[in-house]
Amino acid sequence: MGISQILRELKNRPDFADNVGMILIHNGTVRNWSRKDRAKVSALEVTPDYEKIETLRQEYLQHEGIFDIIIEAFSGTFKPGDDLLYIIVAGDIRENIKPVLSNLLDRVKAEAVTKKEIISF
Repeated sequence: MGISQILRELKNRPDFADNVGMILIHNGTVRNWSRKDRAKVSALEVTPDYEKIETLRQEYLQHEGIFDIIIEAFSGTFKPGDDLLYIIVAGDIRENIKPVLSNLLDRVKAEAVTKKEIISF
């Protein structure tokens, strides 16, 4: 499902306007270069741990002001420019939303996603 559809569904919930003043979105994509040495990347193999992602989502849903968190992590082999990960955090005010997105993103990447770069020569 695309971000536009996810946002439409979120905004159509009857309790949305009473609880949401901000939505922050992370849209992770494949870079065409390696973070470690800037080598040319032709593809990226990604394996999400969906159980761990859901555990993290449930943990961060408990934070003050959070209305909902939607995480869509893609599995498979992707080329540069492809979408890999959506994290959408909706809640009351930016002081509550910004740290949740930042911390949750870091934890999902560190604890729940395995990646293998395919380097071009």
